[in-house]
Amino acid sequence: MSAYAPIMRKFLIGLGAGVVLGYTAIRAREAIADLANPAPELASDPAAYGGVRRAYMLAGIARSLATLAATAYAVAPALEPADGTTESRARRLAIVAGGIIATTLLELPIDYVEGYVLERRYQLSKQTARAWIADRAKGLGLSLALTVPLVEALAFAIDFAPESWPLIATAGTLPLVVIANVVAPTYIAPLFNKFEPIEGEFADRIRALAGRYGAGDATILRIDMSRQTEKANAYVTGLFGTKRIVIGDTLLDRFEERETLFVVAHELGHYVAADVWRGVAVAMASSAAMFFGSRAMARRDGESLATTAGLARLGYAMSLLGTLAGPVLAGFSRNRERAADRFAITATSDASSGAAAFRRLRERNMAEDEQPAWMETLFSSHPSLRSRIAALEEAAASA
Repeated sequence: MSAYAPIMRKFLIGLGAGVVLGYTAIRAREAIADLANPAPELASDPAAYGGVRRAYMLAGIARSLATLAATAYAVAPALEPADGTTESRARRLAIVAGGIIATTLLELPIDYVEGYVLERRYQLSKQTARAWIADRAKGLGLSLALTVPLVEALAFAIDFAPESWPLIATAGTLPLVVIANVVAPTYIAPLFNKFEPIEGEFADRIRALAGRYGAGDATILRIDMSRQTEKANAYVTGLFGTKRIVIGDTLLDRFEERETLFVVAHELGHYVAADVWRGVAVAMASSAAMFFGSRAMARRDGESLATTAGLARLGYAMSLLGTLAGPVLAGFSRNRERAADRFAITATSDASSGAAAFRRLRERNMAEDEQPAWMETLFSSHPSLRSRIAALEEAAASA
């Protein structure tokens, strides 16, 4: 039986790669057809929209794992030096960068059809195809600038400490996550959207609310979310004096002020509860599990993991472990969302406005009242809208 294992593995890898390429070819044909003659708009139907998004998500997970498996066990080994010489750093950097570019191009027609076209057909986005492609180009540039050095740093850690590198990589996660929470909102987000200060009476109300919980010095900003989507949202972010309360123009322009204030209070609840730091702790724990687990899965006797093939095996193993950890992380996120709802009820004493805001969000974002139970348990970062609205209505009735 073991003699057939390599043959079976090659067959499965080839089958997976074939399915991925076939799927990509179909999406590429659809993308070209849509560029030539845009598909018509569809009627508002949250159930249909949600069902399509779930199907695309599951296909994306399977496609990603199949692509990484083919890369780890077929493509990457073929790219290693044929004469058995040690792989140079320059060669490894070039291969990693080339892999990022190739993957982005391979995914481009899929992202176009399953992301851009879907949102446009359901009237959830008015972004032009040119603007969408420009955003993807910016994203590719950022991915190259950030991912290539991080992969090389991981390779250095593996070379430096072949047995204990997972400890080094886990320790390195802390400053990376903290820096990301400081740098991303301040320097990266403005590459994709315009931020403007909010002033006036409503800004004063937001500042008064935030001031009661130690965030009165936060910068209050309006973001042009409508540039990409018709969906409404807000967030509070920042560490070490970089606090920002960011409200989408889609929220400010289309919701009642009392509803917007409740949404801001909900987001403020995450800040007050130090959910960013909780997230850092979860990131550290999950990173440790993935680094140690992937080392066990990817290592081979006598072979270093600090090679193109070794790093590709690590990437596949970490992606697989991350997928398996998804339900735990989703459960943690739902717990924090419920806590933020309770905070907003206490902070505003206006649960009825919260229920109204969530009903409007449901309509605005074309969200389902309730997803299938498996979807919420395994993947959803938020509790069902039905349960959240019911809790708010109960709180309003008992007030």
